[in-house]
Amino acid sequence: MANFLLQLQVPKNFTNFTVFASSNGGATPSVRPQSGSGGPIILELPLDKIRRPLMRTRTNDPQKVKDLMDSISQIGLQVPIDVLEVDGVYYGFSGCHRYEAHQHLGLPTIRCKVRRGTKETLR
Repeated sequence: MANFLLQLQVPKNFTNFTVFASSNGGATPSVRPQSGSGGPIILELPLDKIRRPLMRTRTNDPQKVKDLMDSISQIGLQVPIDVLEVDGVYYGFSGCHRYEAHQHLGLPTIRCKVRRGTKETLR
């Protein structure tokens, strides 16, 4: 597996990022802003650390999950799932097909766009 490191220098009023990429679509280290911007961050999270409150109320399209499994196996996950972090607990409300595809592939982690929220956000 070939890994590349890209560091971009931007003006001080922007956040600097260090981005890691994998040529085979495998799990990559997290991408974290280097300053406290308060915006979303991209992280690789273990599947078992993401609570999925809507999984019991909906059924995923099996063909879409299979197509995603094929795609993820070949080129990796292209779009992170959206996750809300509240008091250290991660909640996923979207990306259901991508999440299930990762489960079926036996992948331990999934790339997530994490936003912070409050308990009020969950209501």
